[in-house]
Amino acid sequence: MATIGCIENGFEKIQSRIRTTVETPFYGNNVMPVASVKEVYYLAKDSPGTIELSGMPVFEAEKMGLPEGAKVLLFNDGAVLGRCAAARRIVGEPNVKVDEYATKLREAVYGTRFRRLYRAEAIVGLHPDFMIKAHLLVPEGHENILYNWILNFQYLDDCYSKMYQDSRVYPEGDIFIFSDPDWQHPEHPLGLAFFDPNHNCAAILGLRYFGEFKKGTLTLAWGTAARNGFLSCHGGLKRLKLHGGRNFVMAVFGLSGSGKSTITHATHGGKYEITVLHDDAFVVNRDEGYSIALEPTYFDKTQDYSMDSEASRFIVTLQNNGASIGKDGKLYAMMEDLRNGNGRAIRSRFWSPNRVDIMKDPINAIFWLMRDPTMPPVVKVTNPCLGSTLGATLATRRTTAERLAPGVDPDALVFEPYANPFRVYPLSVDYEGFKTFLASGVDCYILNTGDFMGKDIEAKLTLQIIENIAEEKPCFVPWDNFSDLQIMHLDGFMPDLSDKGYREQFIARMNDRIKFIKGKETERGGFDKLPPETIELLEKILEEASHPKTK
Repeated sequence: MATIGCIENGFEKIQSRIRTTVETPFYGNNVMPVASVKEVYYLAKDSPGTIELSGMPVFEAEKMGLPEGAKVLLFNDGAVLGRCAAARRIVGEPNVKVDEYATKLREAVYGTRFRRLYRAEAIVGLHPDFMIKAHLLVPEGHENILYNWILNFQYLDDCYSKMYQDSRVYPEGDIFIFSDPDWQHPEHPLGLAFFDPNHNCAAILGLRYFGEFKKGTLTLAWGTAARNGFLSCHGGLKRLKLHGGRNFVMAVFGLSGSGKSTITHATHGGKYEITVLHDDAFVVNRDEGYSIALEPTYFDKTQDYSMDSEASRFIVTLQNNGASIGKDGKLYAMMEDLRNGNGRAIRSRFWSPNRVDIMKDPINAIFWLMRDPTMPPVVKVTNPCLGSTLGATLATRRTTAERLAPGVDPDALVFEPYANPFRVYPLSVDYEGFKTFLASGVDCYILNTGDFMGKDIEAKLTLQIIENIAEEKPCFVPWDNFSDLQIMHLDGFMPDLSDKGYREQFIARMNDRIKFIKGKETERGGFDKLPPETIELLEKILEEASHPKTK
C-alpha cells in the first residue's frame, strides 16, 4: 500500500497538531462516507443550484462509473471565478504560527458540527510507481465540489483499488483535506488555504472555486513527489511518433492562458501519431526518466470552445458557464466565457484518443512558454544551468485589467518559477532538478506564445516551430553575440539588438529576472533562494546584449 493511512503503520509520519485537527472530523457522526462516483453524481445533481444539461449526455458515462444516461452537470459560483494566492498559508513559512492556525482550524471544525458532511477518497497518481490516497471532507450544499474532485482525480474502483494495494510504498501519510466554503473570519476576508505539507494535510476555508481543491490536492502530491525522487511538473507532456518510427517526447510548462493545453492537445493536422500523458500535472522519475500522470481527466478553460466543438463532446462537468434552451426543448451550455471570464470544464480522458498514464520514453525537449515581448517566437538555450535559470524566471505580462500601485512598471514581467505556484518545498530543489535533467541531454527551448514587440505570434506558427524541432530540421542559428542562445530565421520576427529601443527593452526584461532572483534571497526568509550562478548567467546575457554585433 502506497501511503500511510492508519496508526499501525508509520504512526510517526502522521503525527502533527495540524494533521490531527484536520483528520479528526472525518470520523464524526455527522459525516456520510460516499462510496462511489455514481453516488456522488446523484448528490451533485440534486444539490441546490445545480443545472442538469439535458441536451448534453456524458460520453461513455458507464465507463467512468457514472449511471447510464448521465448528463453534464453545471454549477456556477458568484463573484469569485479563480484561485486566490493571497489566501495560502504554509507551515514552515515566516510568520505562520502553528498554534494560532491550529486554534482557527479547531473553531472551523466545531462550526460544522450541526451540518451533514460528506467524505470521499481518490487516488493521485495513475501508476503503481506513484500513487497517493487522498481524502476530502465537504459540507452539505457543496456536493458539486466533491463530484468534481472525485472526477478530477481517480476514484477507487476495483481496478485502481487493486493497483493501489500493489503500488510502491512511500513513507508518507495519506492526503487529508478538510473544507468549509462557507467559513468566514475577519482576519481572512479572502478565505484561508492552510497547508502542512510534511504531514500531507490541508484546510480549505471560505473558498468555493473548485480550482482551489484541485490545486490544493496537487500541492501536497507534488510535495510528496519532490521528497521521493521525482520532478514535480505543472505542465503538459505528449509524444509524437515521427516517420521512420522515431519518437519525440515534449514537455510544455506555462502559466494559465499561455497555450499549454492547446499545444498538448494539438493534432498537428494528423501528421503524427500522438500520445498524450496529461496537459497539467505529472511527475518525472529523476533516476530513470519515465513520467507518470497524476489525474485521469482535464480541467480546462471553455473560453475557446463552442458548445458544438469536438472538445465539448467530452465534457463531464461545467463550472461558471451559462445555459439556455435549444429548439428541442433541452438545456445546453452557453460557453466561450459569455457569462464571465475563466469558465471551466472537466473533460474525460477520452478527449485524447491515445491517452496513457505512464510515458516510459524519456523526454527529448522542455519548452518554457513565456509571454515576454522581447523574446522572438523561439529561443534554444544550450546551457543547462541557463535553461533551468530561465525556467525559474518563467514570465508573463500583466493584464490590462490589473490594478497597479503607483510606481509599478506596467511593462515589467511577472514571474512564476517553472509555472508552478503550488510549490511547498525550496525553489532550489526544482532548480537543481531541472538543471540535472537538462544536462542529461534534454533540449531546452523558450516559446513566446504572446507577441514579439507588438506583433502577435499565432498558434499555427508555434506549432510549426515545434514540428521543425521534432523533425530535427537544421533551423537554428546563433543569436547575435550570445554564447548560449540560438534562434530561428522567421520573417517578421528577427530581433535586432543593434536597434537601441529594442536593446533597451530586452535588457530591462533581463533585469526584471535578476531583480526577481535577488528578491528570493530575503523573501520568506530566503526559503526560495537560488544559487549565485543564476544571477551570474543572466548578467552574462546583459553583457553580451550590451555589445551586439554590427548589423
